[in-house]
Amino acid sequence: MANRNELDPEKSPSAAFGLLLRRLRDEKGWTQDELAERIGCSGTHISAVETGRRPPTTQFAASADKALGSGDKLVRQSRAVRYTALLEGSSEYIAHESRAAEVRLYEVGVIPGILQTPEYASTLTARAVERGSITSEQGEERLSLVTTRQASLRRTPPPLVFVVLDESCLRRPVGGPAVMGDQLARLVDFAALPNTVLQVAPFDMGDRRPLSLPLYVLTTPSRSLLSYAESAHRGQLERETASVVPLLTAYHQLQAEALSQAESVAMINQLRKGTP
Repeated sequence: MANRNELDPEKSPSAAFGLLLRRLRDEKGWTQDELAERIGCSGTHISAVETGRRPPTTQFAASADKALGSGDKLVRQSRAVRYTALLEGSSEYIAHESRAAEVRLYEVGVIPGILQTPEYASTLTARAVERGSITSEQGEERLSLVTTRQASLRRTPPPLVFVVLDESCLRRPVGGPAVMGDQLARLVDFAALPNTVLQVAPFDMGDRRPLSLPLYVLTTPSRSLLSYAESAHRGQLERETASVVPLLTAYHQLQAEALSQAESVAMINQLRKGTP
């Protein structure tokens, strides 16, 4: 025990996964070889994962959860390893989003991922890679995640999805006229779905705007609430109802001040035609 490597969960998502795996294994009183035998790999493999030298696959995490009787703790933690381009808290939010009964979001400056066309998403990702803010591998993760999130919202029965877009999302050019034209058309199609509401918060709302930063609020199948908000460098997932309710209230106030869906679609169609 004295020679065990100390793991710092803040160092990387892989280190956090390794620490969780080691803790769960220790609770069972198993050696690395004993766990390896139960999930069909080698003790050396377990050691490499526990010390963060080898990232876990989803299959490995699921097998370890089953052997350890840990529910889906390791699978959920493995998502943070897979999606290294994401901000803290976002991978857990996305897991909740895929099961939510209601999704409410407000976005500023960019079309949100669940509504992006492939070309729009690819253009944004390519620019991030060019700037060096993410690697090409992380860019591929982002694009894969966009596809996964969009597919999860097409499940049966579908969730109710409420979207408020700041006008800047519509007017910020991304990828040229063709890409933007297709993206605006996607928004109109989204607004026509029976389980969605799309609104635009116009610039002239001015200081009546109750929110200034992007916000996501989920209602779970059990009717509990959670929220997710991002700054430039980190994300914050909030599960305490007392903290989420004021944000939900602000979101409802935003919806009341924003354009109606009909007015919002009319604005989008005007922009598609090239009229201000």
